[in-house]
Amino acid sequence: MCGIIGYVGDREAAPVLLEGLRRLEYRGYDSAGLAVLEEDGSLCVHKRAGKLDELARALQGAPPRGNLGIGHTRWATHGRPTDANAHPVADCSGRVLVVHNGIIENYRTLKEWLQGRGHRFATETDTEVIAHLVEEGLANGQALPEATRAAVSRLQGANAVLVVSSQWPQGLVAARLGNAGGVVVGLGQGECLVASDLPALLPYTRRVIFLSGGEMAQVSRDGVCIYTLSGQPVSRQPVEVPYDPLSVAKGPYKHFMLKEMMEQPECVLDTLRGRVDFESMRVELEDVDLPREVLSRLRRVVLVGMGTSYHAALVGRHYMETIARLPAEAENASEFRYRDPLVGPDTLVVAVTQSGETVDTLAAMEEARSKGCTLAAVCNVIGSQASRLADCVVYTRCGLEVGVCSTKTFTASLVVLYLLACYLAQARGTQPPEVLAGLLSPLARLPYLLGELTERAEEYERLAHLFYRFGNFLYLGRGIQYPIALEGALKLKEVSYIHAEGYPAGEMKHGPIALIDQDMPVVAIAVRDHLYDKMRNNLEQVKAREGRLIVLASEGDEEMARLADHVVGVPEAPPLLLPVLTAVPLQFFAYYIALRRGCDVDQPRNLAKTVTVE
Repeated sequence: MCGIIGYVGDREAAPVLLEGLRRLEYRGYDSAGLAVLEEDGSLCVHKRAGKLDELARALQGAPPRGNLGIGHTRWATHGRPTDANAHPVADCSGRVLVVHNGIIENYRTLKEWLQGRGHRFATETDTEVIAHLVEEGLANGQALPEATRAAVSRLQGANAVLVVSSQWPQGLVAARLGNAGGVVVGLGQGECLVASDLPALLPYTRRVIFLSGGEMAQVSRDGVCIYTLSGQPVSRQPVEVPYDPLSVAKGPYKHFMLKEMMEQPECVLDTLRGRVDFESMRVELEDVDLPREVLSRLRRVVLVGMGTSYHAALVGRHYMETIARLPAEAENASEFRYRDPLVGPDTLVVAVTQSGETVDTLAAMEEARSKGCTLAAVCNVIGSQASRLADCVVYTRCGLEVGVCSTKTFTASLVVLYLLACYLAQARGTQPPEVLAGLLSPLARLPYLLGELTERAEEYERLAHLFYRFGNFLYLGRGIQYPIALEGALKLKEVSYIHAEGYPAGEMKHGPIALIDQDMPVVAIAVRDHLYDKMRNNLEQVKAREGRLIVLASEGDEEMARLADHVVGVPEAPPLLLPVLTAVPLQFFAYYIALRRGCDVDQPRNLAKTVTVE
């Protein structure tokens, strides 16, 4: 996660930018910077590694003077957190400055092309290719908006971009690709602002426009013009945001659950930031520093959790065995704590807990501690009890999750468990560098693929409209997708109050097949992996009994399209990362069914966000 802000108007820009960065600092704090177009037409840049206070101290007594500028607060993905790698990032001439949130998947290809044309790179960031691409457009006679459109159209991945140039002093240009990285334009009297999030805008205006993926905006003090990246004008009326914390937090969404599902691309992006070095293809987990003697004695991993976190732990078991090459098991924390488990100093116990305060998970951690285990926690809340109990912790940088049913913290937990398994493989030397690189490289594209799925909300809503009156559902999956079947069934139960059960598809003939008829919809996960043929055979048996079949299938799978009554496409990805993707349509399906049934999706009956008592 990174925070971006821009201002154009009658005020001095620097204080507005600095205040906006303070409101966005939760989005990143390994470096910060700002740039202002001064009265003489030059761009004055100040940037510092470290927290925002370092930048504020550098500006004391001599802030840049001018009415147009951009700012940034960073969590690093490409390039260490140094002064040079802090944003804004410049082109060769220093006349173009860019701030950016995202991962440019094809930046190496773009960088090599630009270097071949004589461009010199001064940072380790992927962001710098944007500045040089814009410089190319300006050199060809394009104005800044056209040059920016041409530049960002060449980027692959989910990205939010803000550009200024001394050659276009009337304003700035913003663009959004995919669904990771928000861009909100605030419209004031004789001034406009652009930011990642609403809190940075609200001291100045409550009239805002949210950019969608594939859109860009020309922003001046007189207003905003919005276009698609293909150049088509977009007509969109500003919305008035009520100045209260709840409405601000919910943004343009009807429910927190919907907002949090839509935030998953950016949450995964934030979870990856600074933890994967895509240059050297290594994992760096800032709060995991297990001694060599601890790593060498590990012989087993036990993952514990409750509810959705337990389902994440079940996926994590696959990661630990397949990637880290350690025997692993996943257990319900409330069962683990009471059965005198045979664990000890050779066991790593990984507690998966969204809140870090779940009583059964904490008790399981205490039990493991008493037996001499090494404790790790996967958690979303900094300073929680689980993070204090653990020897090491990896946070899912999702921000506050208000909806009682976990969505974004689930997918982020899967990514953290994947990273933790890669870290163990790297630290223990159980995977050669080329295999580890093959495991890490696809992570750069994962936020973009999640964005593709969240953009299909209307498809999920139409499907839910066909099935919301049914009273029972069966969810099927195999291998690493079986936990996702469990999670899909749980989501439907939690928010719609419909009875649903998740099963391993191979278990179907051992009882559940007796339930299948026209009144029992079957939701199956049948993406292309090594169990695809087995899964297809199971689904043939469902159809032979006139079951209504909804299949999550790999995009373009014509065989599943012929077999199923309804197909939900899932983008291609490595099988180990597919659970992160297949979880998302099932969340939306549950949400829209609950909506049709008139249920309170943010606060389902009888449920609490955190279970702190038995």
